[in-house]
Amino acid sequence: MWLPTALAFLGLSTQKPFQSPTTMSPSNDFEFKQGPNVFTPKDMLELARPGAPAPNPAGDLILVPVSKYSFNEKKNSKSIYVAPVDASLQPLQIPFPDGGDAFWLDSRTIAHVVESGKDENKKQELHALTVDFKHDSLAAASSVLIDSFPITTAADFRYSAASGTLVFSAYVYPDGDLTKVKAQDEAYEARGNSALVYDETYERQWDTWVGPKHKSLFTVQLSKEQSSWVLGNEYTNALKGTGLSSPVEPFGGTDDFDISDSHIVYTAKDPKLPKAWHTKQDIYYVDFKGAKTVELSSGAQGATHAPVINNQGDKVAWLELDKDGDESDRSKIVIYDLTKDVRYTLTQNWDRSPAVVKFSESGDFLYFTAGDHARVKVFALPVPPTPSASTTNPSLSAPYTTPVELTSARTASALEVLPNNRLLFSLSALTSPSDVYVLRHTDRVETDVKQQAPSVYRGELVQITKFSEDSLQGKTLSEGEDFWFKGSDDRDMHGWILKPPGYSSSDKKKWPIMMVIHGGPESAWEDSWSTRWNLNVFANQGYFVIAMNPTGSTSFGQNLTDGIKGDWGGKPFVDMQKGWKYILDNYPQIDPDRAVAAGASWGGYAINWIQGNPEYGFNFKALFCHDGLFDAAANSLATEELFFTLEEWGGRPWEPKGRELALKYSPSHTVGKWSTPELIVHGSKDFRLAETEGIAAFHALQQLGVPSRLVIFPDENHWVLNHGNSLKWHYEVFRWFDKYVGDKK
Repeated sequence: MWLPTALAFLGLSTQKPFQSPTTMSPSNDFEFKQGPNVFTPKDMLELARPGAPAPNPAGDLILVPVSKYSFNEKKNSKSIYVAPVDASLQPLQIPFPDGGDAFWLDSRTIAHVVESGKDENKKQELHALTVDFKHDSLAAASSVLIDSFPITTAADFRYSAASGTLVFSAYVYPDGDLTKVKAQDEAYEARGNSALVYDETYERQWDTWVGPKHKSLFTVQLSKEQSSWVLGNEYTNALKGTGLSSPVEPFGGTDDFDISDSHIVYTAKDPKLPKAWHTKQDIYYVDFKGAKTVELSSGAQGATHAPVINNQGDKVAWLELDKDGDESDRSKIVIYDLTKDVRYTLTQNWDRSPAVVKFSESGDFLYFTAGDHARVKVFALPVPPTPSASTTNPSLSAPYTTPVELTSARTASALEVLPNNRLLFSLSALTSPSDVYVLRHTDRVETDVKQQAPSVYRGELVQITKFSEDSLQGKTLSEGEDFWFKGSDDRDMHGWILKPPGYSSSDKKKWPIMMVIHGGPESAWEDSWSTRWNLNVFANQGYFVIAMNPTGSTSFGQNLTDGIKGDWGGKPFVDMQKGWKYILDNYPQIDPDRAVAAGASWGGYAINWIQGNPEYGFNFKALFCHDGLFDAAANSLATEELFFTLEEWGGRPWEPKGRELALKYSPSHTVGKWSTPELIVHGSKDFRLAETEGIAAFHALQQLGVPSRLVIFPDENHWVLNHGNSLKWHYEVFRWFDKYVGDKK
């Protein structure tokens, strides 16, 4: 998928006479809308950004890494936020200026790993910090150095207190020896040239050229002796000699493996297959010493994700896709009974894709998140008795067939199971960044589900953190309104509406309209927060914002998701035309002569495709394309994850179907009809869609005489992540649209 949280846009305008190319002045000729109630790009970028919450073993405290940027100080302040789960105490915020990783060693001790020193003296240090209740409040003792690691890439920490074992990932050379990495790094840097040589893919991935090192999982003893923590000096590479690498790059982390008190379960790409055009991953189970590796997956599947072990240590669960090469296939929950050596698929007949799965304390239930109708909800499902033999389609009856929805709104993530019948997770929405919540009394939920009660108790939801509440006070934020319309094949299609501050139902042709299209393309506009494409930021700049979920979108069933494959320029645009007409027919407050559209990744493709299809009749006056596709055939060979274009375009560009679709649906073949002013933004480190895609589109527009502007971020990838760059990104986008549809009064 081109953009995990991608956005795309649909834009098309009427044909305009060709104009001479214009040089855009870099001077500040535009200002954002401001005001006490206006939520500006700067406001959004300066909000606290919490990470995933981590509960302690007792389940009474959580730690959350938090960063907060200040444009005045030009500084990103980092801290560890510690909050009680049930007690009404003030949280504790511990400055963590050097960042790094933080995790629990026991219920009162936080471990944190930070870098110290520079150049050849740089190292990673492991510290311990004690947190406890004092006088009805939380207090922390001074940080104590435990020891340092022999490398500087240790990450993804998990700790087993029962066995005193720390498990983590690190980069190593092919010999897999952690203790030799520093000397090998020095030799590699002193090799006398900068050449990178490849005999197989990947040569680069996401935003990084692949070097000689790979990730592996290591174990080392870490225990408390008397009053001090002691880190051992014998590191075991649990994957040594297997040819495997885990976590899986570029985005894999602690979600790619889990531990018991003696074993690791992990996912890794099949080493026998070319990485760039296969997605197949397998699940492996190995003891902490790496003595015996067992493959738990069947070997006949595609990708596997998010393996977990139950507390009893007798069952493993993971998410599995059927088709190798298809990263957007429906994910299903698979359970492996380690005692009976039986593997079975639990959600074979459920038309949704789980994202995170956890066992209950007893191991009798599974809790997981999954997208459903543009929300990501928490679900519960009991674990059935293990079948007599391995099967992908076990004979199951209620209550094992239908997951029970426990939340119905917003977007849930970072799910964890707490002791005493509680769930911990984060929730975000169109109106708020992530905060931490606890769902209590899951024992009552489980009883009702097992007894198939006509009305299942859903638990008690309690908010634990309020990271952005004060900063958002007084800001006008739209909760988003669902709208439904008939799309292609007469199917019910979904979209969101966000109205600008000051909007009134009595307005007539007052508001400019902005249409945004999600990327992926197998993704969705959900009731969730974004720090890159924030729909409320767009609305607060005075736009009536619509965000449709056309064919290809997730969370509405696999048929809709699969419907875009081989049809990029087809059904999705029929959907968007019909949704556009529905909006214009039902909202007279919109001025259809002040319409714009924007999109990234697949959405950038959509912008360029609309340019060459003026018969769609959107009448857009300006377009914005971020990291979009221009030439389908060229990109299908230049992108790093070749499996994506193979699946989406039905083959390679020299094969019959791939060639046919590239000729039919490539924006580069419709350039002669491009006429709408277009802003193009691209990152030079975007290896998913090379920057030449944006440059080529810009060159075409310039030669056609169509007003156009190119903005290149040399240090950004498929996303714009730097705070200053993001503010510039917003400035260029809104300046461009204001130039063509702004209020000129």
